Amino acid sequence: MSTPDTQIPLITLNDGRSIPQLGFGTFQVPPADTEKVVTDAIEAGYRHLDTAQMYGNEEGVGRAVAASGIPRDQFWITTKLNNTFHERTAAREATERSLEALGGRLDLYLVHWPLAMHEDVARVWETMEEIRSELPVDSIGVSNFTRANLDRLAEAGLSSPTVDQIESNPYFVNDELRAACVERGIAVEAWSPLAQGSVFGDPQLQSLAEQVGRTVSQVVLRWTLQRGDIVFPKSSNPARMRENLEVFDFTLSDEQMASITALHNGTRSGPDPDTFDWRFPPPTRANAS
Repeated sequence: MSTPDTQIPLITLNDGRSIPQLGFGTFQVPPADTEKVVTDAIEAGYRHLDTAQMYGNEEGVGRAVAASGIPRDQFWITTKLNNTFHERTAAREATERSLEALGGRLDLYLVHWPLAMHEDVARVWETMEEIRSELPVDSIGVSNFTRANLDRLAEAGLSSPTVDQIESNPYFVNDELRAACVERGIAVEAWSPLAQGSVFGDPQLQSLAEQVGRTVSQVVLRWTLQRGDIVFPKSSNPARMRENLEVFDFTLSDEQMASITALHNGTRSGPDPDTFDWRFPPPTRANAS
């Protein structure tokens, strides 16, 4: 695939495919609003779209892509296997529904949560490997997998995920897990990069944004990108969508990068993967990124 703006870098995954480093997230976008919101994102210039079965909005994403008039191969679309569908037959059926909703092909398909307190993560990963070999799914990865979960896949002699989509933001940098991914050649995708909006009122980030003549959102996204992570901010405001794309014409100094990293205080914006075992239809609050 190609991106509409060549300044958006591509990250090469361990299977040889390339993913745009910046995309658009659809977590908590209501299904009734999704087509309009994603249409606005596409018009703003986004071609990397992140959704999930759990979000309940895949169909809206698919409709927006189909209505755009832009060839499907110009998009990178990621979705995620819901927690209720880890069993082989259920997983395949869920994948087929996602394929139908999202234009007949998935660029990246993730296990959304490990549920390791109940299941052997190796079993669901074996199912993902089968799905990749049998259905039009190009790359497979994981989300919210811990170092122990990744170790289990290696111990079972299974392939490495292409990505691990994990929480990472200035208040929860998650550097130990990021390092574990780097050791294994797994790309990191950062969810909740703006800490559910908590960064906007941070005096240190506000001061830094003033220094560089940018918004707090742009500064934090730039920090994430310079760390080498893939990121997909969400907004329903077209002006903010465009603003979040304008992060490739400036850089942060080493000192500025370090000052943001130093904001880490261990506070999560979302659930702890070691204890999260939610298996039901999508919630209305921010607890299942």
